[in-house]
Amino acid sequence: MSSYPFIFVSPSTRGLSLSLTRHFLRTTNLPVFATHRSASPDALHKHILSPLADINPARLKLLNVELTSEKSIASAAQALGDAVPKDSKPYIHTAFFGGGVLYPERQPSDFDAAAISETFQVNVISHLLMIKHFSRFLPQPTSKAHGTPPDAPAKWVHISARVGSVSDNRLGGWYSYRASKAALNQVIRTFDLHLQRKRVPAICVGVHPGTVKTDLSREFWDGVPEGKLFEPEHAAERLAEMVQELKEEQRGRVWDWAGKEVLP
Repeated sequence: MSSYPFIFVSPSTRGLSLSLTRHFLRTTNLPVFATHRSASPDALHKHILSPLADINPARLKLLNVELTSEKSIASAAQALGDAVPKDSKPYIHTAFFGGGVLYPERQPSDFDAAAISETFQVNVISHLLMIKHFSRFLPQPTSKAHGTPPDAPAKWVHISARVGSVSDNRLGGWYSYRASKAALNQVIRTFDLHLQRKRVPAICVGVHPGTVKTDLSREFWDGVPEGKLFEPEHAAERLAEMVQELKEEQRGRVWDWAGKEVLP
């Protein structure tokens, strides 16, 4: 059977994730599976493809996912399995997981139980559940029984943030967001150790994209130093290129857009 490598981006409809989806459609010839929760998938499909020239629209395949619902995540994984060619060996070439929300508490009196719960649900739990249901699409473990592995390890990438670093925390604030990103970084490390034990030809890493000009960071644009507020298209290109260059010895850690390690 022939190999069927593909790209996976979740979510894929706004800001950095939308730019990543378009980047992979523009710079590779691989199928791109992208998640969304739109009520109008046909319109969304056209919107994602709208600025791209000479792209086969069949390469973009949308999967409906509500990140706060394990049932939805499981159904999307099943839909992906049903969508790949039956006479092929499908596997993830590169996957980006970017689900995230931010409630910027500046002091303990700002804490809100519902907001904290949502922060951990989206920033941590959804990432765990995506691992649970989608990691089966990584390349098969290396062994004679499974044949020759891909030339390079698959890249399983979670979008984290520098504020998840405990050692780098010099300003305080953003309690739940910082805590959730620190937890996500632990997930990244732990899943990568699992991949190593199972001899899966893949690495798991986290990435810090810098401050990207998206709705998530809108409130803080004015405080970003000149030259450090990135357009989503630029950030996506830098991240994708950096991830492509990562070697196996860089696995299980968090890297910023410039290829420098974000220490725990």
